Amino acid sequence: MLIFLWTIMVLSALLLIVLVLMHSPKGDGIAGIGSAAQMFSSQKSAEKGLNKLTGIVALVFVICVFILGFGIIH
Repeated sequence: MLIFLWTIMVLSALLLIVLVLMHSPKGDGIAGIGSAAQMFSSQKSAEKGLNKLTGIVALVFVICVFILGFGIIH
């Protein structure tokens, strides 16, 4: 079980790196201070799906880190 969790953690870490690199840059410049840049832009459905998938993979990674870090499974 320990090797399985390590494998899941490493795979989710690599997938998380790839998913974060796939995101579009959100450099709003000075308009990002007052969130004025979001007034004129909308998220596409593909980017929403990418954000959701990134969040799920990040959650799996964090859960694996906590399980392995605190020694819950020996």
